Amino acid sequence: MTAPTLPRATYRLQLREGVDFDTARRLVPYLVGLGISHLYLSPIFTAASGSTHGYDVTDPSEIDPSLGGREGFEALARDARAADLGIILDIVPNHTAFHLENPWLRDVLRHGQSSRYARHFDIDWAKGRLVLPFLGEPFEDMLEAGAFRLEDSDSGPQLATAHFAVPMAQGTLPSEEMRRDPEAIRDAHAAQPWRLTHWEYERDGVTHRRFFNVTGLIGMRVEDEAVFEDMHALLFDLLDEGLVQGIRLDHIDGLADPAAYLRQLRGRVDDTPVWIEKILTGDETVPASWPIEGTTGYEAARAISRVLTDAEGLGRLDEVWRRETGREGSFHDALLTAKHEVIRQELAAELHQLIDMARVAVGPENALEIGDEALREAIIALLVAFPRYRTYSASGEAPSDEDRALMEKVAAEAGEGLRSDAAVQRIAGYLTDPDTPEERALQCRFQQVTGALLAKAHEDTAGFRWNRYIAANEVGADPDEPTMTPEELSGWLQRRAPSEMTLTSTHDTKRSEDARMRLVAVSHLPEAFLALWEHSEDVDGAQEIDPNLRWYILQTLLAMWEEGRGDVAERLGQHVEKAMREAKEVTTWTHQNAEAEAAAQRFATALAESWGGELPAGAAQLMTRGEALSLAQAALKLVMPGVPDIYQGTEVGAFQLTDPDNRMAVDFRAIAGLAMRGAPDCFAGEVSLDDIPGPADADGPDPEPAPDLDSFAGRKARLICAGLSQRRQRPGFFETAETRIETPADGQLLLIREGGEGRLELRIDRQGRSLSGTPEGERIWPKHEADRDAPLRLDWFPSAG
Repeated sequence: MTAPTLPRATYRLQLREGVDFDTARRLVPYLVGLGISHLYLSPIFTAASGSTHGYDVTDPSEIDPSLGGREGFEALARDARAADLGIILDIVPNHTAFHLENPWLRDVLRHGQSSRYARHFDIDWAKGRLVLPFLGEPFEDMLEAGAFRLEDSDSGPQLATAHFAVPMAQGTLPSEEMRRDPEAIRDAHAAQPWRLTHWEYERDGVTHRRFFNVTGLIGMRVEDEAVFEDMHALLFDLLDEGLVQGIRLDHIDGLADPAAYLRQLRGRVDDTPVWIEKILTGDETVPASWPIEGTTGYEAARAISRVLTDAEGLGRLDEVWRRETGREGSFHDALLTAKHEVIRQELAAELHQLIDMARVAVGPENALEIGDEALREAIIALLVAFPRYRTYSASGEAPSDEDRALMEKVAAEAGEGLRSDAAVQRIAGYLTDPDTPEERALQCRFQQVTGALLAKAHEDTAGFRWNRYIAANEVGADPDEPTMTPEELSGWLQRRAPSEMTLTSTHDTKRSEDARMRLVAVSHLPEAFLALWEHSEDVDGAQEIDPNLRWYILQTLLAMWEEGRGDVAERLGQHVEKAMREAKEVTTWTHQNAEAEAAAQRFATALAESWGGELPAGAAQLMTRGEALSLAQAALKLVMPGVPDIYQGTEVGAFQLTDPDNRMAVDFRAIAGLAMRGAPDCFAGEVSLDDIPGPADADGPDPEPAPDLDSFAGRKARLICAGLSQRRQRPGFFETAETRIETPADGQLLLIREGGEGRLELRIDRQGRSLSGTPEGERIWPKHEADRDAPLRLDWFPSAG
C-alpha cells in the first residue's frame, strides 16, 4: 500500500432536507477558498423515502435520485476535481433499511430462502419465518376487522393493508372470489416465508439482526464474499472513475469480523484513505493491524473537553447536585442499572438469541450441568460487565493478549454475586477460545451485541439520567472521567497519528461544539450556575418536576440560548420530551407519560420565557466564558495532530442540541460572507457570494440570524480561516511536526508544534483572560481589531536557517 494523500481539512455536509448535489456543487468555491481540501458527504446511496439522514439505505447499487442521482453526483465530482477538492463518502456496510422499498428485501419476501439475496441479510431462518412487526394491532384483530386484502399487482401477488403491501410467494394467491375471505387470507399468510405481527412484538420476537434496537434497519452479512461485492459495487465503480477520494465507514463494530472486512476493503481500494466511526473507551486504542487512517475523532472531542474542564469547579457542582437531587453513586453505577434494563427490554430479542445460541453451544452432553436460569444469568452478567463496545476475536485466530485479559476481567466481575460462576466461566471460555462452529457463532454474535448494549445504555439512557455535568455526557465520553491534565493531553497528542480525524461536532453529537463549551464554562464558574439554579426555583412549574430533570433543563437552556431567536422555547420543549423518553425513568418512546412530559415542558417554556425579558444573574458571565472556551476548542482542533473536520455551519457559533435540532437549515451565504469579510487575506481566490446557497428548506428549526462581523461568530470564523490558511500553506509541517504541551502560567496552555520549517505556538488562557505581550514571531491570530482581547493567540516562528 502506498502512502495515501491525506486531507488538510474536511467539511462535513449533511445531504437531504433541501441539501442536494447541486447545493454542494455551489459550495465548492467557498470551501476551497476557506482552506478545505476534502468535502465529506453523508450517505449518498438511495435511502427510504423521506429519509433525513441517509443511513437507512434501501438500494446500495444506486445513487439517490432525490439528491440528483448519478448525473448530479458526477457534476459535483467534476467541479470538485477542477477545484482540487477531494470527496469523502460515508458508507454503511453494516445494515440496510428493513423497509418495503428495499428491492433486495422484497425479493426475499417473495422467494424466501430461495432468493439470491436471502444470504445477504442477517436473518435467523432457524427461528422460522421472517418476522415483519409492521402492524398497528395484532394480526388476528386486523383480520377480523377486514384490514387485509389479497391482490395481484404488476410485480406479482401481495398482501395489502391501507398503509403497505407485502410481496407474496408465487402460487399462494387464492382465486379472486376468496381474496377477502378471512380463512383464505389466514391460509395465504401462513404460506409465506414471512409473517406479519403487531409492532410491539419487535422487542423480543424479531428474527433479523438489528442496528442497536432499531428494527427498521437489518444487518447485512458482508463477511460473505458475494454480499461484500454487491454492497460495494457502486462504491468501487465511483473509485475507479476517480470520483471519490476517501471513505468513512459507519458502525464498524456491527460487523461479524471488522478486521477481515477492513483487510478485504483495503485490497480493493488500494491507497484510498479510510476512516472508521468507532467509539473508544478509557485508554482503548484501535488495533494497530487495521489498515485504516484512523477514526472519525470522537476521542479527540473528548480530550479537548476534558482538558478545558475545571476540576475544582466541577467538585463544587458535584456537591450541590447531589444535595439538591438526592442522587448518589457514580455514573458507572447508573450505567450498570441502565444495562440491566436495556438488555431485558429494548434488546430482549438479542438477549433471547444469545441464550438460545449458548444453549446450543453447551450441547446435549453438558446440558444438564447448566440449567436454563443459570445460562440466562451468565449471559446477562457477561453483557453487563463488558466495559467496551466489543472485542475483535475472529474465526481461526487466537485472541489478542489484550482481548484475552479483558475477557478474564469481565468473567471475574460477572461471576460476582451469582450463586455459582460455573456458567459464566463456561460461556466466557467459548467467547475467548471457541472450539466448535456453535461456540464460534456465539462468540461472533456476543461481540455484535455488546456494542449495541453499551451504546443504548450509555448514550441513550444513563447519559440522560446522570445530569451532574452534561458537557461530559457526550458520544465517546465518560462522565466519571471528565477532566484531563495538560501532561496527559501532551502524551496523548504525541501518540496521535496525523491521519486521524479531529471532530468537535457531528450529526450524532449530543450537543454542538459551542453549546458544549457553554456547559464546560459551568465548571469554571460554578457559582454563576448556582445563581441560575436559584433563579429557576422561582419559575412556574419548578416544584412539579424532579430536581435532577430541572438541573438538566437549566444546563440545556444555557447551552442553546441565543439572543434574538424566537424558537428557543419550542426547541427546548421538544428536546426535553426526547431527553425524558431516552432516560426512560417516567416515560418512554413506546409508553408515554403525557402528564409528566407536559409538566416538564411547561417548566421549560416558562424558564425560557423568563430569560427572554432579562437574562438572570450569572448567564451572561457563563456565556462569555463559554465563548472563550469555544475559541480555545477550535484552535486546538486546528493545531493539534490530526485532520480537522468542520461540521456544516460551525465556522460560526453552533448552539444546537442533538438531532433533530442539529439538522437546522444552514445559511451558507451568510456564513461565507462573514468569513470573507472578516479574513479576506485567508481566501486564495475570488468567491461570488451570489452563487453560494442560502438556507435550505428543511422541516427542522429555522437557520440562525445572520451574524455580525464583530460578534463571537465573526471571531470564530476568522480564527478558523486563519488556522486553515496555515494548514494550506504548510501541509507537510502539520503531518510531521512534533507536539508538546506546556503550562507557562497558572490556567494557561501552550501547544507547540515544531518541525524543520519552524515552530507554531498556540497559547490559551483557560480562565478567559486576555493574553498580553508579543512573542517575537509572526502573528497568525488575532489580527482583527475586534479580536485583540481574545484569550488565545497563534504565532509562527520560522527556523533560523
